[in-house]
Amino acid sequence: MADTNDTAITNSPVVDHHGGLSIYKPGQGYYTRMGTVVGATMVSLLGILWLWSYLIKMRIGSLNPLLAAAGGSIIIGGLITFFVYYLVFVKPKSVDFLVATEMEMKKVNWSTRREVIGSTGAVIFHAIFLALFCWGLELAFVWFFQQIKVLES
Repeated sequence: MADTNDTAITNSPVVDHHGGLSIYKPGQGYYTRMGTVVGATMVSLLGILWLWSYLIKMRIGSLNPLLAAAGGSIIIGGLITFFVYYLVFVKPKSVDFLVATEMEMKKVNWSTRREVIGSTGAVIFHAIFLALFCWGLELAFVWFFQQIKVLES
């Protein structure tokens, strides 16, 4: 006779995640993960730079402000690094999102260089045409309003 708990365990989805801080789905979503890490690193470095400039001005007892700024920046940088690592490599929901994003980007039909150049030329031409049309319309209105003496010459 089978136990009901055995069937519940066998019907649950298989997760290839060994716990801890191991990488979830290690061979998938490489470029999306690396792009996310690079973007998060840039934003983090700007925040740490701001924190450094803030902490270097603080006096904490007889502690050298340089040590306080360095220590605070290193601690915050380490926490941010751990948080980004956890979100990008360990947490299943965010990893699944990044993997799915990369798969969808591979399905996109990207324009060719010729199509992009042609479209850009059309946009520039129409922008110049519209600017000249509006300028001509303005000159016509100025001339008209000068003729009926609403504007002075």
